[in-house]
Amino acid sequence: MYRFLLSRQWVILTLLALALIPVMIELGFWQLHRHEHRVAQNTLIADNLKTKPVPVTELTSPGHTVPRADFWRQVEATGTFDTAHEVVVRRRTNADETVGFHVLTPLVLGDGRAVLVNRGWIPSGADQRSFPDIPAAPKGEVTVTGRLKADETTGTSGIKELSDLPDRQVMLINSEQQARSLGRTVLGGYIEQTAPAAAGGSPRQIPEPDSGSIGPHMAYAVQWWLFTAGVPVGWVILVRRERRDRAAGAARGAPERETAAA
Repeated sequence: MYRFLLSRQWVILTLLALALIPVMIELGFWQLHRHEHRVAQNTLIADNLKTKPVPVTELTSPGHTVPRADFWRQVEATGTFDTAHEVVVRRRTNADETVGFHVLTPLVLGDGRAVLVNRGWIPSGADQRSFPDIPAAPKGEVTVTGRLKADETTGTSGIKELSDLPDRQVMLINSEQQARSLGRTVLGGYIEQTAPAAAGGSPRQIPEPDSGSIGPHMAYAVQWWLFTAGVPVGWVILVRRERRDRAAGAARGAPERETAAA
């Protein structure tokens, strides 16, 4: 009755179904883990954005790698902006996905050390090889408040470092790289400025990271597991259809043989 299952076609189909089941189960767990990671990150962002600003020197120091637990912590620093060593970070987008620059200005602290401050986004001009016009930073001593971020690397950001860049333009925000240019000690990581607000609204400050969206990963996980359940169900339906079609073919063939024999 079910000897057709031993045919080459059905053996291949059965093996394919058996192989698909663990693959789709694993894909479902992969999406579940991505969902859990997103939820954990949202919690971290929300909690760290609520923290009271602390002096940046309490959370970082020269050569320090900012851990993920301190990402987006609220920090403050008092010093004077060193606009002579200001650089722009290429290929950065604003909230509208318009490509421009981030303005990176060292803030020299009272002890002579510096911390990098991302003052915000400006649009790029027609000539991307020339240093753009940048709204002036506040003069004199200023207290900057913002979110602590880790140094960017190609590995962590996915941004490829380029050689032969125009003068005072960089691809990555990296304290070690800028320390070599400044010739002074620079704290690890950088501050994403939130206050004081720029005069005239430019540079445009970086918006808060999203801590509310969880993405579609849980829905994808459920879909993969539904597909997993559907494989054996589909296999059984195909088997029963094949058996029914073969039985019907055999029934049609029997009268024909009887007629021929008569």
